Amino acid sequence: MTQILTRDRSYYKSLITLALPVAAQGLIAFLSSFADNLMVSSLGDQAVSGVYFASQINTFVQMFTSGISGVILILSAQYWGKKDVAHIKSIIAIGVRLSLTVGAAVSLICLLFPGAVIGIFTSEPGVVREGIVYLRTVALSYLFFCVTQALLSAMRSVETTSIGMTISLLSLTVDVSLNGVFIYGLGWGVFGAALSTLIGRVIEAAGMMVYVFVFDKKLSLQFSDMRQFDRTLLHDFIHYGLPLIAGELVWSVNLMGNSMIFGHFFDASVATAVSVANTMDTLAYIAISGLSSAVGILTGKTVGAGKYDLMKEYARTTQVIFLFVGLLSGALVAGLSKPFIHLYSGVFGGGISTAAAREAALLIRVLSITTIGRGYQAPCLFGLVKCGGDISFVFKNDTFFVLCVVLPSALIAASLGAPAWVVFACLKSDQILKCFVAVVKINRFNWMKNLTRSNTTDAVHPA
Repeated sequence: MTQILTRDRSYYKSLITLALPVAAQGLIAFLSSFADNLMVSSLGDQAVSGVYFASQINTFVQMFTSGISGVILILSAQYWGKKDVAHIKSIIAIGVRLSLTVGAAVSLICLLFPGAVIGIFTSEPGVVREGIVYLRTVALSYLFFCVTQALLSAMRSVETTSIGMTISLLSLTVDVSLNGVFIYGLGWGVFGAALSTLIGRVIEAAGMMVYVFVFDKKLSLQFSDMRQFDRTLLHDFIHYGLPLIAGELVWSVNLMGNSMIFGHFFDASVATAVSVANTMDTLAYIAISGLSSAVGILTGKTVGAGKYDLMKEYARTTQVIFLFVGLLSGALVAGLSKPFIHLYSGVFGGGISTAAAREAALLIRVLSITTIGRGYQAPCLFGLVKCGGDISFVFKNDTFFVLCVVLPSALIAASLGAPAWVVFACLKSDQILKCFVAVVKINRFNWMKNLTRSNTTDAVHPA
């Protein structure tokens, strides 16, 4: 009889040990973003909508960087299973350089053409004006953000997860404190929110670099290591990274498509409601994301070490855990809806409109259902399938649902004049539909592929 839950106690111990700091870091990062969102809400719907649309560029950078960081995590975790530090250093050097290139390119575009960028999402003059103010300043933070994420992923790959929590807590403290000074004390409004975010990102990157290059002893990275160039590993990075990065780009296109639909078919109150609902969505995913990262690290390490039978046990256990986490998250979203929306209704003075609050309540009802599916399939597809070595499958799966299901159905619904919550449900429908794909794919166990090399001349072999 197939064993559903593994009896290996070290799995549960490692899962909790790795997941808690990552989840805590996610919560702190969320609180930083939430503080911006909540404090800006006192400036009215146009300010909230402007910041929301400008933040879509940050989401694009985050998604692209997440793809690069994901490659660092997946490859390095497998090499960590073999204790091959030399290859890990080369992978990190490649990832950091690529991340910096992305951050620099997007920053330059946003600084030179902020109006054109915001105009992609909305044509409302007041919203565009506020979005430009925010984007011009926050664009300078992208370089620092990219460096931080690449180094955080490197540390996670070797099972050092607590530093991310510490760095994020420092950033949160700075960001929230400066928000109070800049937005309320000096009356700088949206510009103040952007400036505090920029300063927080700079401090975050500086703290991360100090830890990695001075205090970390697992890798003992030096600045000279960042100049390493290994053609064979670069080939691996591109080969396995392209579908992962492309998958994140598809997802960012999906998110920006969401914003464009709500920006062009609905008024500012609906865009504000979407901002509130998506903030709740991020909050609901924090614990799931922490567990997902922990599973990814353990999966990479186990597959890299060639322990495939043990990995099958872990995979079955992981699915049960995430099914219950998804159910619990959905229930929490439903139960916390009213008090969460109330935070935006004048806590810091002003507040979002009654229409925006009413729309947000409807959107969060949709989330209470879709969160259940997301809680199972998203972390399982990342933590098991992607980190197990079958990177291209998730890209193909996401591309199909985004381009053939999610965006087309939402566009049709919006064009026919459907209410915002119906359009929102179309945009979130893949979170349920992907569950059927995930359960089949994961339990076939054909995703376990060893991507490591014994040396740079060896061929990478599937398991």
